[in-house]
Amino acid sequence: MQQQARIGLIGLGTMGAALALNIAEKGFAIAVWNRTTAVTHRFKAEAGALTDRVILTETLQDLVAAIAKPRTIILMVPAGHAVDDQIAALASLLDADDLIVDAGNANFHDTNRRNSAGLPVRFLGMGVSGGEDGARHGPSIMGGGAQADWDRIADILTAISAKAEDGSACATWMGEAGAGHFVKTVHNGIEYADMQMIAEVYGVMRDGLGMEAAAIAATFARWNDGPLKSYLIEISAAVAAASDPLTGNPMLDVILDAAGQKGTGRWTAIEAQHLSAPVPVIEAAVAARNLSARRAERQAGEAVFGPAPQAVAGLPLEALEHALIAGKILCYAQGFAMIDAAARDFGWAMPLPDIARVWRAGCIIRSSMLNDMAAALTEDARRNLILAPALADRLKASVPALRQVVAAGALNGLALPALSAGLAWFDMARTARGTANMIQGQRDFFGAHGFDRLDGADRHHGPWGAH
Repeated sequence: MQQQARIGLIGLGTMGAALALNIAEKGFAIAVWNRTTAVTHRFKAEAGALTDRVILTETLQDLVAAIAKPRTIILMVPAGHAVDDQIAALASLLDADDLIVDAGNANFHDTNRRNSAGLPVRFLGMGVSGGEDGARHGPSIMGGGAQADWDRIADILTAISAKAEDGSACATWMGEAGAGHFVKTVHNGIEYADMQMIAEVYGVMRDGLGMEAAAIAATFARWNDGPLKSYLIEISAAVAAASDPLTGNPMLDVILDAAGQKGTGRWTAIEAQHLSAPVPVIEAAVAARNLSARRAERQAGEAVFGPAPQAVAGLPLEALEHALIAGKILCYAQGFAMIDAAARDFGWAMPLPDIARVWRAGCIIRSSMLNDMAAALTEDARRNLILAPALADRLKASVPALRQVVAAGALNGLALPALSAGLAWFDMARTARGTANMIQGQRDFFGAHGFDRLDGADRHHGPWGAH
């Protein structure tokens, strides 16, 4: 009798192929199918020592027949209509208790829709972070759907996931319906913000302090041995240290200053507005990427207004390090508050401490600071992270440097949108009496909306009367 696989996978692109090899390497037989048959044959031929655990199939019928019941099939196809088309193609071939897992970069609204569409099979949405290397050797995995469906394949998913320093698997169930893809979206929004803040500090070092790429690389490498230890700081050091093989110049000096994006950061900013959960650091990072693409317009602006002074005097590198520490805490605090808001709005489980733990390894935003965040969320998952004693102490020590850096940027024409947004949010979040009373008065003046009084009296209108 032909061997049957424990699980199947459709889509042998970069991520799908890496994930399939990861599954096979962990001891699970896997059946694979790709729309282009030649790709499937090439994948098996290149599987090396893992080839015996890979079952090649040339049709969807063959794929379904090669998987033991109840079947589980992972989709690694482009998000959107391709997922719907693949589900439709599989539906008539599967039994009601078979499970389809969408592991692509899906919009969580699509995952919600598919969960409520009355599909003839089980359906799980799964966020996967870590890029090709993570998929191959251990990604961070965020599951969403019925917990029973997650539990059914949890042994495979925990086996293939990244492992934190304490040995725990960076894979867990986040909640119902689109919860897993929602958490992945927020992860990507934080990723945008973290990258932008690092880029801003790089800009201060390059343009404000006149540092060469090699010195910048050494600075990032040194910071990676301290509180900022993280994947993004590590690779920033490597990027800054690299030389262009064509010219011998620093690699950074030949890269176009226009950043691309796939939209997940934008999704985070949009959903934050719907949830009334402010994430200004992420929003600033998305805006910065959009503005970076307008290179001709920026060049025209410099031609009209001239270059900013930029050179900064007396700003120590330690201040930049502390500014990044503060910015990172503020950004993550906003992201976790957004996830908490979604849990309340959608009625999802969203175990915040587990989310922090899942992000400690495998994913792009993995960071040693997430250990402290996980501990703080375990103490009180509803409390904003900036109010947790350990993180509050770090902010007290680092925010003065953030102020110094943001002020230097403003005075010297160095754009620091994400760091500035984090500081402004922090100052609002720590001010007991803000200025929205003026806005309430304005709204009542022009629209008779009324306002609440500090003395607790019933809602009132102002004395401005007819106008």
